[in-house]
Amino acid sequence: MSNEQKPYSILFIEDEDDIRKKYITYFQKWFKEVYEAKDGEEAYKIYKEKKPHILIIDINLPKLNGLELLKKIREKDHTTKAIMLTAHSDTHYLLSATELKLTKYLVKPITRVELKEALNLAMEELDNFNITSKRIVNLKDNYYWNVETSELYNNNQLISLTNNETKIAEILFSNINQTITYDNIILYVWEDNFERNFLDTLKSTIKNLRKKLPENSIKNIFGLGYRIENS
Repeated sequence: MSNEQKPYSILFIEDEDDIRKKYITYFQKWFKEVYEAKDGEEAYKIYKEKKPHILIIDINLPKLNGLELLKKIREKDHTTKAIMLTAHSDTHYLLSATELKLTKYLVKPITRVELKEALNLAMEELDNFNITSKRIVNLKDNYYWNVETSELYNNNQLISLTNNETKIAEILFSNINQTITYDNIILYVWEDNFERNFLDTLKSTIKNLRKKLPENSIKNIFGLGYRIENS
């Protein structure tokens, strides 16, 4: 690794406070965003909130061990890089861990050289391979839409949407590059309420939603409907 800080975020999970603090101090020299957790449940909450690029996970964690934590993450995410730290050289642990798409499996005691090599490998994968989950729609300017949670992010920060904005985003992002008619959007968002004309409300909501997305993400197909265009 070079001396400049890397543009990646990292989450380090270790239950022993002294060890964790030493690693965190080390990682802060190399990465701009460094998060820490002392158990598997806390780590999962931080993972969902911060969406780090790299996970460094000790296998022996309270509440939710490292293998269980990564297995839970891998149910919906196959792109975040994971490095597993363990005192086990047992084949059973190794096979269980490698099935979870690890970048590296390091057996303690770990040298600084081994750790650097593992981190370099993780960053090389991030630099060279654009692996996109089917549940994530990547947009320009570091925006993305999480199909599973119906959430919009920019630079891994959650963007607040109203209920109606969320529903409109859901139907548009579920039909990328397809035009959804005004009537179908209105029916999806306001369901069976036919007592008033929602077209003006739809246009107003779209206007507000556009302000929260990259420029020109939502196209208006005149007289027909709207679409998300994403090459």
